[in-house]
Amino acid sequence: MWNLIDRGGPVMIALAACSFVSLTIIIERVIFWVRVSRRRKPHLVNRLLDLAAKGRFGEIEKLKEASSDYVARVLYCGILHRHYSLRDALIMAGDQELNSMRRYMLVLDTIITLAPLLGILGTVLGIIESFDFLGDAHIHDPRAVTGGIAQALITTAAGLTIAIFTLIPYNYFRSNLSRASEEMDRCGTNLEIVTNRLNNDKAREGRAR
Repeated sequence: MWNLIDRGGPVMIALAACSFVSLTIIIERVIFWVRVSRRRKPHLVNRLLDLAAKGRFGEIEKLKEASSDYVARVLYCGILHRHYSLRDALIMAGDQELNSMRRYMLVLDTIITLAPLLGILGTVLGIIESFDFLGDAHIHDPRAVTGGIAQALITTAAGLTIAIFTLIPYNYFRSNLSRASEEMDRCGTNLEIVTNRLNNDKAREGRAR
């Protein structure tokens, strides 16, 4: 490892830092999504929607276990603030959940773009140095120059490797984020539908009286 960094030049230090940051974030995000998956309780979400459809909001407010599932948390927040603005409460709660899920995603995206560019920079600098040696009148063996170019290419290989191995988990995290957003939107829409129906039924009953 240290031999590669030494052969690749100063740019390899930046690439090593990118790989360390990327690996740390990937491990943290994997642990995060494993916890999210384990805390999912679809039966609780269905229960919340069922109680809301029946207008039994008092029972919902007593469900403290609603804090374990991110979809249930969004629905719970909307139900608690339904008298003010159900939609705004759902949007606010959904944004909070998505913000925690998006954490460090921008850093991974930056590393995916930055690592190959750093690799190319290291290669260009290495080639420039090799041609400087070639122009030296004391260099008579061209293998010394080609060896320098080969060493310069190490940074490009390292940059591409870091980008590839960061891209795969990055896309996995994005797909999880997309599914979570769709699930919150779907359940939030269902909650709006059942609450609007209850409000319409109460309005018709009031007019009938």
